Amino acid sequence: RPTIDRKLLESLPNLKVIGNSGVGVDHLDLKMIANFGVKVTNTPHAVADSTADIGMALMLASARRLVEGCQIAVSPDTKYFAVDWLGVEVTRSTLGIIGMGNIGYKVAQRARAFHMRILYHNRKQRRKEEEEAVGAHYCEKIEDLLQQSDFVMLVVNLTPETHKLIGKKELGLMKPTATLINISRGAVIDQDALAEALQNKVVRAAALDVTYPEPLPRDHPLLKLNNIIITPHIGTATVQALRMMAEEAIANMLAVLNGQPIPSEV
Repeated sequence: RPTIDRKLLESLPNLKVIGNSGVGVDHLDLKMIANFGVKVTNTPHAVADSTADIGMALMLASARRLVEGCQIAVSPDTKYFAVDWLGVEVTRSTLGIIGMGNIGYKVAQRARAFHMRILYHNRKQRRKEEEEAVGAHYCEKIEDLLQQSDFVMLVVNLTPETHKLIGKKELGLMKPTATLINISRGAVIDQDALAEALQNKVVRAAALDVTYPEPLPRDHPLLKLNNIIITPHIGTATVQALRMMAEEAIANMLAVLNGQPIPSEV
């Protein structure tokens, strides 16, 4: 992965376009790149379904304590299965989606099949018909969403505004029975505050496909907890998504080089 810095850009006078594979461009200095007259594209369409799927997978796995259950089922020490080993229901519970872009909306479509009550917080409200199609209710204040949700899913881009969006205060507003799910970027959560909240049962559980850094240092407190699931940033790691990302990135780059309308310009 080349680091796109001033030195690299100065060494490439004929550069026209940087085609990012994936939707997040928080690793690119967009202002500096624009000053060089270089366009930046990403692949929001290719990643939406696979990332929404991982959001649902993490929600279900955390609710039903799937990772713990698997460990018990395969452990050489297991003599019997406990009868008081309980998870929580996803069906008919309340899901709060923070970030209702392409991916967030696809999460809502999936959650609707589970008869979930869907709340969302976004920079701007979606159109009435889009809300009605998935049965989603807009929360202008993030606090309202946090207080009501059984599952809170983060689906935002990492920007200065969303850096540590969820900290000690926000975790304290959540129900003690609630689960936090992050499929966006690790730095959207204050991880020290999350570790503390999980240890003190301020929230029930967390499920993260992203951390900061990746991977976490091996002695990180989050790795010592049993009420967390962490996956290795696999939101778009499917055969189909990878192929679609490559195709979308190439279509973007060719459009720039041929002076045609750009499908996904950042």
